[in-house]
Amino acid sequence: MKANVGTVDRVLRLVVGAGAIAFGYMGGLEMPWNAVAIGLGSVFVVTALIKFCPLYLPLGLNTCGKSE
Repeated sequence: MKANVGTVDRVLRLVVGAGAIAFGYMGGLEMPWNAVAIGLGSVFVVTALIKFCPLYLPLGLNTCGKSE
């Protein structure tokens, strides 16, 4: 897996993912939407940590730039 998630993208994914997880656990949504928020937040956090987003491959996106 070649990295395709850049630094700014990673930070945004971590912030949004952590916010979605916290919002889901705090009960800000009705069931099953809190589980959906936790699941999507987890996906954002994991993709930020591994620097790879599988959805970027078919779309041809790469936010890494040339240096990473």
